[in-house]
Amino acid sequence: MGLPLRSEIDSKYKWKIEDLYATDELWEEDFGKVSEQVAKESVYKGRLAESEDVLYEALEECDKLEEAVEKLYVYANQKYYEDTANAKYQGFAGKVQGLMTQFYAMYSYQEPEILAMNEETLKERITSQGKIKKYSQYLKNILRQKPHILSEELENVMANASDMAQGAKDIFSSFNNADLRFGTIKGSDGEEIEVSHGKYAMLMESKDRRVRKDAFKAIYSAYGAYRNTLASMYQANVKQALFFARMRGFDNTLEASLNSSNIPVKVYDNLIDTVNKNLDKMHRYVSLRKKMLGVEELHLYDVYAPLVKDYDIKVPYEDAKRRVVDGLKPLGDTYLKILKEGYENGWIDVCENQGKRSGAFSWGAYGTHPYVFLNYQENLDNVFTLAHEMGHAIHTYLSNANQPHVYAGYRIFVAEVASTCNEALLIQDMIKKSSNKQERLYLLNHFLEQFKGTMFRQTMFAEFEKITHKMAKEGTTLTADVLCKVYGELNEKYFGPEMIVDEEIKLEWSRIPHFYTPFYVYQYATGFAAAVTISGKILKEGESAVEGYFEFLKSGSSDYPIEVLKKAGVDMEAPEAVSGALEVFGNLLDEFEKLVEE
Repeated sequence: MGLPLRSEIDSKYKWKIEDLYATDELWEEDFGKVSEQVAKESVYKGRLAESEDVLYEALEECDKLEEAVEKLYVYANQKYYEDTANAKYQGFAGKVQGLMTQFYAMYSYQEPEILAMNEETLKERITSQGKIKKYSQYLKNILRQKPHILSEELENVMANASDMAQGAKDIFSSFNNADLRFGTIKGSDGEEIEVSHGKYAMLMESKDRRVRKDAFKAIYSAYGAYRNTLASMYQANVKQALFFARMRGFDNTLEASLNSSNIPVKVYDNLIDTVNKNLDKMHRYVSLRKKMLGVEELHLYDVYAPLVKDYDIKVPYEDAKRRVVDGLKPLGDTYLKILKEGYENGWIDVCENQGKRSGAFSWGAYGTHPYVFLNYQENLDNVFTLAHEMGHAIHTYLSNANQPHVYAGYRIFVAEVASTCNEALLIQDMIKKSSNKQERLYLLNHFLEQFKGTMFRQTMFAEFEKITHKMAKEGTTLTADVLCKVYGELNEKYFGPEMIVDEEIKLEWSRIPHFYTPFYVYQYATGFAAAVTISGKILKEGESAVEGYFEFLKSGSSDYPIEVLKKAGVDMEAPEAVSGALEVFGNLLDEFEKLVEE
């Protein structure tokens, strides 16, 4: 049976998009008004240094207009995602993208003009107890970056160079998504399967080892054929990052990349060092995987093969909602009340329909409740997706309720904490309540795989970036051979002696898109570590830990990410934040090993 039309879905399983705009006509009316506003030049341009009141009024004007643009943007895109074949909403989404570009151009004068102010005057504005106090953190963050802001002439050069600097990233994206082909392999039943980015993950989870191996070789033979070109792309991207770091007076690209969120380099180093000290746990998991798969040699194409065979459970959506409520009870009545409000009041778009965008996410506009986008399938993975996205939504809800618009959004560094904390609490509750050995093994393995894929794999990526960027700074040419050698040695270190490090995997660096946004991936690992640590504190300490966690959820970006996380009792500069999470991994591994041996 095919997918239903959007109109055939029961309204109780659709989000209430009308809470943003009751009708398309109201959206178009607002779009017209805002378009008129962004077409003009701000009356405050060139006047920010005049007085505290003028600066406040200029920032308020910008903030309120940004809020209006965001609301238009969210509605248009969410309507488009409901049915991507709908030409009307394709048009809405295209129009509002142009509007947003106009808005940012209109207010591009603000930061340079603020930085051009007398520094003592700017410090007075930051410490003022008047109306401008609302923007104190915003202004403090601009002032913090002043040592790395150049003259107006050089800033103009940097702005013009930035588009050109995206070349390596754009070329890789076009090559990887449009040009590269991986050929076909035979599936388990002998059918021809075209290998693609989308199908690769599914093929690597096949129970048929020959299928996994063929898919693995198909992917890497394609990348291997262009290994030198891909190394040149990677090196070009590292070189552009080095150029911008040097021009702005940073010691290295890592420091430059972490600066925008004011993350100390110590956080990055602490992650790598602490994970390295705990690699024995990863090696134990690899050894156990080899034993459970019953293979003489464990290869990299075996790392996603299912360990718990023939376990599948059907979970209808209403049952999933109940399971998530049960799992999140340690967060207390206030949290559960918001969760149920989301369930009952049109926050969630549940079902797949014809034309609906794939995947899951949480989004929204300030001043209305958040929204959660699902394509719910009746399995356990989707139960965790529901918990994950509701974690994002409730984080947004509490941040919006407790912060002005300027601080309501939170930084990427903390974005995955609330969602992953929900998953960690849910899975520990489900493990505790599991009714049979197979279910318990499945759940334990699910959690262990999250550690493997996030804590260990993303940290290995982070270490690869740190090594190669340092090599480039010191003058080493990043050839394919150099990059493959570094990547191969890291695989040997992270996976341990029981893993055969296939020649093909040494090329994996060549297919990771995130490497073209330097020093981004480490945040997946730090966010996961923080979430697991917080969930452990909540289960152990109860109400006092929940209070601190709520303070974190309410904070938005009213302070720097590291400081905001401290409210939840987590200091990402200290080894304990990461080692505590890895201790949980070790305990789960102990339990998994015992069950396997029973």
